[in-house]
Amino acid sequence: MTLPLLISVPHAGLRVPPEARPYCSLTPEEIARDGDEGAAEIYTIEEEVECYVTTDVARAIVDLNRAEDDRRKDGVVKTHTCWEVPVYEPFPPEAVVQTLLAKYYRPYHQRLTRLGDRGLQLAVDCHTMAAAGPPVGPDPGVERPWVCISNADGTCPQEWMDTLWACLEERFGPNVTINHPFKGGFITRTHAAEMPWVQLELSRAPFASNQQKREHVLAALHAWTRKVPR
Repeated sequence: MTLPLLISVPHAGLRVPPEARPYCSLTPEEIARDGDEGAAEIYTIEEEVECYVTTDVARAIVDLNRAEDDRRKDGVVKTHTCWEVPVYEPFPPEAVVQTLLAKYYRPYHQRLTRLGDRGLQLAVDCHTMAAAGPPVGPDPGVERPWVCISNADGTCPQEWMDTLWACLEERFGPNVTINHPFKGGFITRTHAAEMPWVQLELSRAPFASNQQKREHVLAALHAWTRKVPR
């Protein structure tokens, strides 16, 4: 059965686009560490869902889960990674920043908006998270749960959240949280005006292989769609 879901995977990419390449000072390892390591393998479920959106552009270069005008050091076009590593030397001119936004940021969000009219049941913004909070984050140095789902206290009905929590706990065990340490990101908060959204974060701790994590997520989503009527 194809699930009536929209899946977004915004941070699985590793590519530095040509516009940023002359300025980027990160190594491939630093680019991977700033992104959602394992997400490309865990969330390869495009054949299982009605709509699937991702990008190959690295989070360190264009962060799709930030507001377009977020110019903090961990903002939409960053000065530093979440591990406090400088991204650029020197920082690119404003014209390059605007090109990155026009070519890679806005099309992603425009596609999510268009898919919001498809009558799907739920959209899930899928991520992986460091096993302990990085220096830039809500919980520096704190060990994280295996799974966190978040809805910013409103982007998805609480009853649906509780059901999803139960489905995930059945697969992952009693290490699943709601709105802690994350409360929902820019994508979920912005596109919830179009359809219900939830953010899903899986720890990169080695409690299971990426293939096993994929199987658990997919089983939980199938169980959720059976329990929540359209």
